[in-house]
Amino acid sequence: MSAAPHPAAPGSTGTAADTVVDPPALAKKMRWYDGFAMSLTMPAALIASLGASIGGLGAWGAIALWAGSMLLATIANWIYTELAAMFPESSGGIAHYATEGWKKRAPFVGPLASIGYWFPWTTALSVYAGIIGSLVQAQWFQGQDWTLDLGFAELTFPIVVGIAVIVLLFGAAMFGLHVAMWVVYVTGGMLLVPLVVFIVLPFASGDWSASNLHWNLHGAAGIRESLVWLYVMAWTSFGVEVCATFAPEYKDTVKDTSRALRAGVLFSLGVFILLPLALAGYVGEEKIGLDPTTFYVGAFNDLVGGAADLMVVFLIASLLLIMITGLADGSRVLYNMGKEGTTIKQVGVLNRRGVPARALMIALVVNVVILIALKTPLAIIVTGNLGYILTHVLAISGFAMLRRDRPDLARPIRLPNFFVPLAWLLAAFLAVVLVVGATGFSITGYGGFKELGIACGVLVVGVALWLYRTRVQDPRDAAHVGAAAKR
Repeated sequence: MSAAPHPAAPGSTGTAADTVVDPPALAKKMRWYDGFAMSLTMPAALIASLGASIGGLGAWGAIALWAGSMLLATIANWIYTELAAMFPESSGGIAHYATEGWKKRAPFVGPLASIGYWFPWTTALSVYAGIIGSLVQAQWFQGQDWTLDLGFAELTFPIVVGIAVIVLLFGAAMFGLHVAMWVVYVTGGMLLVPLVVFIVLPFASGDWSASNLHWNLHGAAGIRESLVWLYVMAWTSFGVEVCATFAPEYKDTVKDTSRALRAGVLFSLGVFILLPLALAGYVGEEKIGLDPTTFYVGAFNDLVGGAADLMVVFLIASLLLIMITGLADGSRVLYNMGKEGTTIKQVGVLNRRGVPARALMIALVVNVVILIALKTPLAIIVTGNLGYILTHVLAISGFAMLRRDRPDLARPIRLPNFFVPLAWLLAAFLAVVLVVGATGFSITGYGGFKELGIACGVLVVGVALWLYRTRVQDPRDAAHVGAAAKR
């Protein structure tokens, strides 16, 4: 498939055919290592839920489940390399793969998968903006423990800081992703500093002990708890598929997409095993469980002493990387939904810089509301994971159905045939995780009926907007075109 045409120069003249101006297109300026830099989001995202998982599962249980979740993500991402090469002009990522695979059988899958995928990536801003606010308070403003009651909501110091960060990143995103790549590289590089500190120094300190590691999963109850935690972990581990969303913006779509996906998943696999092993053995499970969000600050102080302020700055920078990636990914998915017809057409346009500005504006509003309403990072994560896991189930099964329904479709990257039954097995297992996890929030202590209601409501709204697009907007536009042709 050829690259999207560049917009015609303003004010150009020519024949009637020449005066048709192509819409702005996403710029093809990224290479595979740019996508890999974006995938560093996921090791940084581990910060949000690592402490809670160690406190609830024990260190060995957390290590086993994080590693297992990442292995499942590895299989999924190998599958997505074939799909990304099949649809190189799509900025919808795995949601578009689900749409293509299911559209002959169930057209509503497109909007369902798209909105389910869009919501967790977009709300990543509110998750990590809240954590940044908590880290700033813990390190520099411990006395700022006030609460402002607005009647309809309560504001705290971390939430106010988080809102300010969201607004700043929104302003930066309006200039375009390719302009902000230097920020991605700076924050990605800064992420490597705390990763090295947390993975290497605990073992070198002499205070790391295997006696601090325990296994808290036992019997049938342990199996159910494992499935619930796999639900919680899903976005953090499977999120390396973000590389595929930027397929239209890679210079060599096929090679760059596959290389970015594979590099991202292998790097994350190593981090997801070593980070909980090092921190739990050094800090201790009980201490981590008592303060799962900001225990990193104390660990920094113990490991590097006077450099703790600098280390917290590096940690915050790594969280900014997640937020930049989430904002870029979510806005492109929503833009693609409007362009491809799975939601209202108003969001499927780019501004003159080639930026999905309307999608970014929606992200700004949604994140501010979610941060104020749900507050707790893990509560926001479990809310988004309902649609996110559902999208993976639909995309992975869509891969298998495309092999059967459209065998002659060009596949620049073709996986061995055994990936087809493997895809069905993985989709079935993730469906079990989805059902058990969505009904077992109480096991982890994060989420409840409010979060489940919001998650289901988002999916319902997504399908309703698709129905409005297909039943109202598209027929109305067709009628206008027909009337114009008659004139």
